[in-house]
Amino acid sequence: MTEAGFGADMGAERFFNIKCRASGLAPDAAVVVATVRALKVHSGRYRVVAGRSLPPEMLKENPDDVWAGAPNLRKQVENIKLHGVTPVVAINAFPGDHASEHSAVRAIADEIGVRSAVCHNFVDGGPGAAELAHMVAEAAEEPSTFRFLYPSDMPLREKIETIATKVYGADGVEYYPPAGEQIDSYERNGFGKLSVCIAKSHLSISSDPKLKGAPTGWKLPVREVRASVGAGFIYPICGDMRTMPGLPSSPNAIRIDIDDKGEIVGLS
Repeated sequence: MTEAGFGADMGAERFFNIKCRASGLAPDAAVVVATVRALKVHSGRYRVVAGRSLPPEMLKENPDDVWAGAPNLRKQVENIKLHGVTPVVAINAFPGDHASEHSAVRAIADEIGVRSAVCHNFVDGGPGAAELAHMVAEAAEEPSTFRFLYPSDMPLREKIETIATKVYGADGVEYYPPAGEQIDSYERNGFGKLSVCIAKSHLSISSDPKLKGAPTGWKLPVREVRASVGAGFIYPICGDMRTMPGLPSSPNAIRIDIDDKGEIVGLS
């Protein structure tokens, strides 16, 4: 079991096309985790700021807001199906959620023909996810038709454009001048068969964190392309994207050490 993270547009796509290609793994099923709150955010009706409390209106019972964010869930399920894998929607329940809103998510899943389960494991532990476990087991029993999104020998530009158009819903790709030269250099040096790991915002299916739902009518801006040859992939950097993880001014790592007995200290 793998927790791929960052949505089916990023985590699942990378898992399928990079990890599975390198390891020979073939997934039997995939779980798309959804929350009422996330779908309300993807309605575009609320402004959520990291580190601040959620807007009070967003926490009120409103299934219409859930339906307004449905295009995002539909696209993420479609992204799983693109790879021939059976998806199951896990509705991760918060204690303050409303039953009518869970019902709205289940109705969206029914509409697109996939299984769904409301998960109360945050409150109830393992038994709260029993329904999901049974549904995943059922999905895994179905015949697997897993497939990669692109072949290894496809040119790098075509790999990038395939992901951008089929997974992100872009109209195409816009290459900044350095990016095109870098791609040409990698292909000349024999790295054209590597997989592609696109670095973009995790806050939107697009490269623009402000675009919610399943946006269309945009192009993926590739401003730079780097190579992690040892890891086995090329990574285009798209939009305003940092490649260094954010750290606090005093990270826990500076307090981790090994004492005179060879024991690790500073972990909590």
